[in-house]
Amino acid sequence: MIAIVLLGIMVDRAALTLRNLALAALAVLLIAPESVVHPSFQMSFAATLALVAAYQGGVPWTAGGNSKRGSLGAQAAAWGVREVTTLIFASLIAGLATTPYAAFHFHRLAPYGVLANLLAMPVVSIWVMPVGLLALAAMPFGFDGPLWRLMGSGIDWMNAIALWVSGLPGAVGRIPAFGVGPLLMASVGLFVLCLLRTRLRLAGVALALAAIAMAVRAPRPDVVVSANADAVAVRGSDGRLSILRNSSDLLAVRDWLSADGDGREPKDTNLKDGFLCDQMGCIAHLPDGTVVSAARGAQAVAEDCELASLVITTRQAPPGCRALAVDRLTLRESGALTLQHTETGWQIERAIPAGTERPWAHVRERTAVASSAPPAADGSPQTDDLKPGD
Repeated sequence: MIAIVLLGIMVDRAALTLRNLALAALAVLLIAPESVVHPSFQMSFAATLALVAAYQGGVPWTAGGNSKRGSLGAQAAAWGVREVTTLIFASLIAGLATTPYAAFHFHRLAPYGVLANLLAMPVVSIWVMPVGLLALAAMPFGFDGPLWRLMGSGIDWMNAIALWVSGLPGAVGRIPAFGVGPLLMASVGLFVLCLLRTRLRLAGVALALAAIAMAVRAPRPDVVVSANADAVAVRGSDGRLSILRNSSDLLAVRDWLSADGDGREPKDTNLKDGFLCDQMGCIAHLPDGTVVSAARGAQAVAEDCELASLVITTRQAPPGCRALAVDRLTLRESGALTLQHTETGWQIERAIPAGTERPWAHVRERTAVASSAPPAADGSPQTDDLKPGD
């Protein structure tokens, strides 16, 4: 964007226009087309699109008005008020434009973003950036060291502001995960609101409100299973996930809590309070009383197949299992799973769609090899020679 703006200045054309923004986006997509799904691309261009559209629409106080009239003190006060107002306006516009993408990718909102910008931007404009430019100019002469340290002090001040704001009550707004549909709806609303010139652009507000309603009503899974069943989460009667973890890997647990809008830490000892466990396995109950089993031994798998509605195990479930079984073979073919219990049964969403063939993991060959394995001495399928995730 900076390169295209400078090119526009060189050829005596308007620098900050929607055309230049479109050219910058096309240039990025030609070089790295995959960036269209990355949060950095989406948030950067959404914020810039909203700011350019807002300023092209006309912001009365940016022109200065009659601020040159009156005494020097009055002019300074008018300039300060205008700068603060402009900063608040820019922060609000950019923050609103990037909110859908921040909520979708990071499941978080920053309610105090305007406050953080008001405190940090003067440091950036007066201290960090000017000193950085001076350091670049002094670099050929070897005098840049003290300037870089001075710039670092300004960055430390910015970090201190960020830490202070993030520590305020309610500074982190957590948003449960929602699908691509609300994000696309919000994106269309942003485009309509920013690109149209007539009153039809107000339809963008309606689309944004519809996107909010879709995101709020997005269903949340009742059960989540990691790719190797090392972690299992079940939604309890309190609406929160109870998580059973059998390994030291906290990545999946942290992602599940974040996607559920849950502020608990992955190392909290009360995460598995919803599970009742013994040496053979654990069970948990959904709000409607449905029993979910995380069975370890072959005997527990056989018993829970008769008692539970869902059995999750790293073994291979017996053929006559009455419950829905998420076992070794299922996990190999599907990867991680999310399940939602409905009146008609279980709705399953797989990380690897059904029928997907990959050069390094052919589903049909794996199934054939596993089904041909002889049974163990206790009558259970012989699968102990394999580890989850092999």
